[in-house]
Amino acid sequence: MDKLGVMRAFCRIVELKSFSKAAKDLGLSPAILSRETKLLEESLGCVLLTRTTRSMTLTEHGAHYYDEARRLLSEVEALETGIQARAQQLKGTLRINAPLSFGIAVLGPITPSFRELYPDVHLGISLDDRVVDMVEGGFDISIRILRTLPDSSLVARRIGQSRQALFASPRYLAERGRPEAPEDLPAHRKLSFSLADHQHTWHLEGPNTHSTLLVEPEVSVNNSLFIRDMLLADQGIGSLPGFLSGPLEATGALERVLPEFSLPSRSIFAVTASRLSADAKARTFLDFLENELSRKD
Repeated sequence: MDKLGVMRAFCRIVELKSFSKAAKDLGLSPAILSRETKLLEESLGCVLLTRTTRSMTLTEHGAHYYDEARRLLSEVEALETGIQARAQQLKGTLRINAPLSFGIAVLGPITPSFRELYPDVHLGISLDDRVVDMVEGGFDISIRILRTLPDSSLVARRIGQSRQALFASPRYLAERGRPEAPEDLPAHRKLSFSLADHQHTWHLEGPNTHSTLLVEPEVSVNNSLFIRDMLLADQGIGSLPGFLSGPLEATGALERVLPEFSLPSRSIFAVTASRLSADAKARTFLDFLENELSRKD
């Protein structure tokens, strides 16, 4: 039995002094309403209403039940109204999980601007390259960078794209030679990201061709920042996402290897436990982040 639903129905019967009027008001049939009232009385072990063909009267128990039901329903309505209003407020704590490299390279630089706009939103940010259970971890948003998102009960919003390409330092390329085709790569030292779906293969996509290269990395690591630093230290060739490679390529610190080829890009997803979990502060943060990503794309 839906106790709150039965309470509301009983109160409407009393207030309208009619089963038929209450049934019409609630969108139910009089028969269903009569049966629900009878089940309520049986569950309470007392009569709440005395009915004749011409009148309906509350018993002593019925009057007490009505008074208490109205009080409880008013408290429930106040609770719901308060929660709805709070969900639309841009205040409170927003808990975010993101990959370490993305957090440092992307979230770190934009957080001050977001905080300046929304000082009442407190950010709890956890950086981890592993895919975490966001429900168990208590996160409101989880940022995941994948080619495709596995099916799950979670709700995902695509907020950007992460381009992937091969890079090396100018010094390394000057010493070891610049590859002119994918077939030249096996002769070079290679670094790979161990959590990527292409850890042991590089799928290189060119304008009119594509090539799949088996990779035997000298260094395999589960963090892109480590790969970035190894590349800057002239240790070989490795793949980097655009949000890490862009500034370094612009300054000449890293050089694109086989610039006519790229690795399959990955999507940047913002994942929430359900549509209802994305309240006003979560939606505002994601809109802000998506706008920043579009400016850098």
